[in-house]
Amino acid sequence: MVEYRRLSAVLSFDPVVSRLVRQHPAMAAIHRVVAPAAPFTDNGRAHITPSGVAGLTDSTGKAALTVFMPLKRYGVLRAAVIDRRIETTDTPHYQIHLRAAGVDYRAAVNVRSQQSPPDLLYLGINPFIHPVTDRLRGLSDGFTELESRTGGAALDYIRGNLFQRDQMRPVPTTAPGPENDLGDFLDHFVRRALGDSDARAYVFGEAWGPERNKPDKIFGFRPGNGIHDVHMNQGNAGRFAGDNGVHQDGALLLHFPAADEWVAIFLAFQSQVWHTDDITGHPLPEVTRPGPAPTPGPGEPDHLVRILAALVNPPGPAPEPETVTLLNASPGEIDLTGWSLIGQPPGRQDLDGRLPAGATLQVRVAPPLQLSNRGGALTLLNAAGLKVDGVAYTATQASREGWTIIF
Repeated sequence: MVEYRRLSAVLSFDPVVSRLVRQHPAMAAIHRVVAPAAPFTDNGRAHITPSGVAGLTDSTGKAALTVFMPLKRYGVLRAAVIDRRIETTDTPHYQIHLRAAGVDYRAAVNVRSQQSPPDLLYLGINPFIHPVTDRLRGLSDGFTELESRTGGAALDYIRGNLFQRDQMRPVPTTAPGPENDLGDFLDHFVRRALGDSDARAYVFGEAWGPERNKPDKIFGFRPGNGIHDVHMNQGNAGRFAGDNGVHQDGALLLHFPAADEWVAIFLAFQSQVWHTDDITGHPLPEVTRPGPAPTPGPGEPDHLVRILAALVNPPGPAPEPETVTLLNASPGEIDLTGWSLIGQPPGRQDLDGRLPAGATLQVRVAPPLQLSNRGGALTLLNAAGLKVDGVAYTATQASREGWTIIF
């Protein structure tokens, strides 16, 4: 399987799957499914493992359906910042005390990896401009469970085009002096939210609690309650492979309403890879030489061709002649046969022809690919289905009729 793989069955209309979803609610996450082309048979048998993997087997015991649900309660916590603290243990975290609608929470943010190399990859973006912020504006204070799917508020570092991977850099857990380690960088933004009663933190990750009759181990409030896994949650190997999934990455976003300003903090482990299976979030075996994150390796196609610009809202009535401009940033000519542009909202346009080194290509957008004026994303895939580049734009950026958006 490769990224952006399309399922071979329309699961929501399969009567056997519908019956199993009624009997086993955990199987309702059919957006994350490996499925056969043929319909399922009624003599199938369902099981759910303790690790959260649901499956359907036929009468011979052969696996027919697998649903991956690595994070049990993935979502986003919208809350005010009350306090913060660096936890100096064998597995240090940056701890944030939050309060939402009178309920206390703790966000445990990793600042050191248990695997080598130990320093996390960090990226802070201020201002953060992305269509996902429009999907967050309507949320109320508290924890909101999110469906792990494209087009919603769930985060995916790879498929969501939130940033470019080579913008991240490894940062030490602690270092002498000010503003030079991960705790300092996190504290720089969190302190600002702490001093603004209208500011809100949006913490993405997996929720825990409430832990009845048990105080929080850091801030002492009762009951213990919070959110963790505030980092990339895919591309893991070894003992952390069970955490892999798509559209379930963690992050910390901060919104300052007075200036309508968004800040985003993204974290990843250097041991994680950046080309993952579109269903499981596991590393793709065909990418044999991944680079030392965040730098693409010789076996990765990242940024050979860049999405340079898009005319999303041409002048005149619909349908307008939308265009996407590509740039071959590599030193060699590239054959675009089998390459494609993938849109969000969903749509695909196949490419062909040859693009000389340093040359640009203006692609006239044709159905089923469409560029929405309400904001969206564009991803460029090579012939193997691997992501080469990705961008996103907001409804505000698309509102200027006739103007080309530069990425």
